[in-house]
Amino acid sequence: MSWLIFSKLLNIFLVGAIGWFVGRMRWLGHADASGGDPARVLSRAAFYIFVPALMFRTTSRVDFAGLPWAMLYAFFGPLLLLILGAYTLQRWRGKGRIDVAVPSVRAITASFGNTVQVGIPLAASLFGEAGLAVHVTVMSLHALTILTLLTALIELDLARERARTQSGVSLLQTLMLTVRNTVVHPVVLPIIAGLLCNALGLRPPAFIDELLQLLARAVVPLCLTLTGMSIAYYGWPKVWQGIVGTVALKLLLFPAMVLVLAHWGLGLSGMPLNVVVMMAALPTGTNALIFAQRYRSLEAETTAATVLSTILFMLSAPLWLWLLSKLEAFP
Repeated sequence: MSWLIFSKLLNIFLVGAIGWFVGRMRWLGHADASGGDPARVLSRAAFYIFVPALMFRTTSRVDFAGLPWAMLYAFFGPLLLLILGAYTLQRWRGKGRIDVAVPSVRAITASFGNTVQVGIPLAASLFGEAGLAVHVTVMSLHALTILTLLTALIELDLARERARTQSGVSLLQTLMLTVRNTVVHPVVLPIIAGLLCNALGLRPPAFIDELLQLLARAVVPLCLTLTGMSIAYYGWPKVWQGIVGTVALKLLLFPAMVLVLAHWGLGLSGMPLNVVVMMAALPTGTNALIFAQRYRSLEAETTAATVLSTILFMLSAPLWLWLLSKLEAFP
């Protein structure tokens, strides 16, 4: 692994360590009985201000005409299978025994990659400008797909739970509430607005675009700081079995699924194959923690999985690069 990638990973840990130290010292305050701790305040700020700006700006600028469709099939086909498989398995295993938000939270932890802080320097250093351009193109649909799908699933589960516990709630009311909460959502609504502007060819004025870009830049440092603070406030989980399984899905199973479909199913090779496999092999992104905190479910577990997957990525990434080099030598 190159020094550039290692230094980026080191910086991620250092920013997270700063967040942990600030949380440990309680410089931003203490958690109260209602759960209003500073980590959740930062999470809400990210969810309602900075992430929506990033989502709108990204989706409004996607060039759908120039998308590499074979690569998209190779990446998003296994991604959707992984999300739905993890979600279904968690619902089946925990039916009636776990919080209804758990299946969606574990699914996003196993699927949402760190495409910005780790993915961009990885693609740039290994594959050059051409590889980075492909990475950014796939990345532009990454959050859109995962967050929209899992928001719909979790809102449907919450609506079902409300219908089960409240008498007189019809199926139609449940579906209408699910649609409303899925669309009128601080992440999904900006995505829909961005796609609409994109389809109509509308571009915001330069000063508005500059404002959105300024807000979007805060997502990375805020999320990294939030990860460290979450460890300080919530502590490490007592049971690690689920975390290890989730990390294995993210670092091993997902890239393996993408490799099989991309290389042997769609015939990809060279730089496109390398980019799409390494994108799948990225560690869990901090947006998974924001999602967990939004629904107040598995915050400590999601934080631990994010940190553990980032550490283990330093071992798994060379493994995938070696395997890809062997495929190039023996197609």
